Amino acid sequence: MLEHLASVCSAPDCERTLSEDRRMLTMETPDGTRRAYECECGAVTVTVLSDEQTRTQQ
Repeated sequence: MLEHLASVCSAPDCERTLSEDRRMLTMETPDGTRRAYECECGAVTVTVLSDEQTRTQQ
């Protein structure tokens, strides 16, 4: 089920799919990975990928 999730633009009335070529920034933190995508409409969407293994060790 989760393998079918996709990143989409968070701007009102846009909802375009954000592909890897739209990714502008990746940042690793102790709680996971943050990715910033710039949509064709100009909006920026940030996603958070949680690192479950790191979180359970804390």
